Amino acid sequence: MSTTAESALGTWIGREAAAEEMIPIIGRLYRENNVVTSVHGRSLINQSVVGLLKAHRWARQIEREELGLDETLPILKALEPLELGAASIDIARLNEKFRAEGGGRPVEEFLREELAEIVGKHGADPRQSTDVVLYGFGRIGRLVARILIEHAGGGHGLRLRAIVVRKGSDKDLVKRASLLRRDSVHGAFEGTITVDEENSTILANGTLIKVIYSDSPATVDYTQYGIDDAIVVDNTGRWRDEEGLSQHLQSKGVARVLLTAPGKGSLKNIVHGINHDSIESGDRIVTAASCTTNAITPVLKAVNDRYGVVHGHVETVHSFTNDQNLIDNFHKGDRRGRAAGLNMVLTETGAAKAVAKALPELAGKLTGNAIRVPTPDVSMAVLNLSLSEETTKDEVNAYLREMSLHSDLRKQIDYIDSPEVVSTDFVGSRRAGIVDGLATISTGKNLVLYVWYDNEFGYSCQVVRVLEEMAGVHAPSFPVQVSAVEHGLAVAH
Repeated sequence: MSTTAESALGTWIGREAAAEEMIPIIGRLYRENNVVTSVHGRSLINQSVVGLLKAHRWARQIEREELGLDETLPILKALEPLELGAASIDIARLNEKFRAEGGGRPVEEFLREELAEIVGKHGADPRQSTDVVLYGFGRIGRLVARILIEHAGGGHGLRLRAIVVRKGSDKDLVKRASLLRRDSVHGAFEGTITVDEENSTILANGTLIKVIYSDSPATVDYTQYGIDDAIVVDNTGRWRDEEGLSQHLQSKGVARVLLTAPGKGSLKNIVHGINHDSIESGDRIVTAASCTTNAITPVLKAVNDRYGVVHGHVETVHSFTNDQNLIDNFHKGDRRGRAAGLNMVLTETGAAKAVAKALPELAGKLTGNAIRVPTPDVSMAVLNLSLSEETTKDEVNAYLREMSLHSDLRKQIDYIDSPEVVSTDFVGSRRAGIVDGLATISTGKNLVLYVWYDNEFGYSCQVVRVLEEMAGVHAPSFPVQVSAVEHGLAVAH
């Protein structure tokens, strides 16, 4: 039967009503139970009615059909009376599992069994709050701040306590707050921001941030602001070796340091999802590698695990950065003195070699170069690989799509096969990299993959994941993940 204008509108109004009913439940689960709900990894926290509807419609890319609110709303309603402890719950995956394994049971019974580990654990969150200080407040610093504020929840986990900057003007605090409030690429801050110049603080959605002015990382006494055993996130890029970054450890109240750039020497370069389990309690300084290394390493691992990488070349088409000149002027780096908004600028990148620090099995197998282009955000890596085993475009795409959905790398790898997407469509992506399936080229043992990545926000999400690992504040995730291999076998049978 064909859809009429009246029935289409009626359906939309009904879906709006269901989404409106969801919002307070999602909010209470988050604030009172520290339960983060999502749809296939897309967070539902602080989403509008339209945001919830879009998340459910987006699910068609995974389930091949739109996710019905009539399926997810009953799950949310059934979660609330379970007195849950802290967790991340993907209601789309939970619904998928209920349809496959529910066996006609009431949804409440299924959820009690599936979430037994956290049922009745309300208020028993074992995680200790960890103070976080942002040293520097540039592009990455402000995005990390947004994510930490968004994740504040009931106060457990990571707590953004302060930022440290050099004072730039009499209106420094107001200007810093304004840059947090508005962003030309990432849009307006979701919430409210209040500035207290007398006490040098920024209040953002209930998170009180002390703004500290200092010219030296070694001379700040954080304890006088009630900050102790903090992790300092150095996003200045000024120091990249152990000696320089160790200056932070001389300040009172600092326990550990995380660098948002590739580290030098023997410092551990961590790509979350790949080698985050190598972080040890005794590690005082850790680095989160680069945006490009984070984008390509998970995809390279997936390909290497399945087909074997003999050698390859990585070409990154990278948005310009603050390190380049707006118009032609002197720059100590080759070619970077030319106008960033007018030129494609050929430059070097250490990302390909840096992969080996997180994934040693690829040591010596990759080369790399970079082209800076006149866009402000979102970059692309072209992976030209020679494999040990032959494959086809359809086979490798199906495998990478499966890895993006049902593997330990699902938070790092995304997959898309739309013929109309362009770079701006990936602004705000929380994945480290997105495989563009339609662009894949495969001929025997030669494979070319195109991987989009938001070199600002996607990377900042990876930084926060490393932070959570350092602090030990990861809450359990549900439903329990089935490996991509097991899932593939299940699907095949």
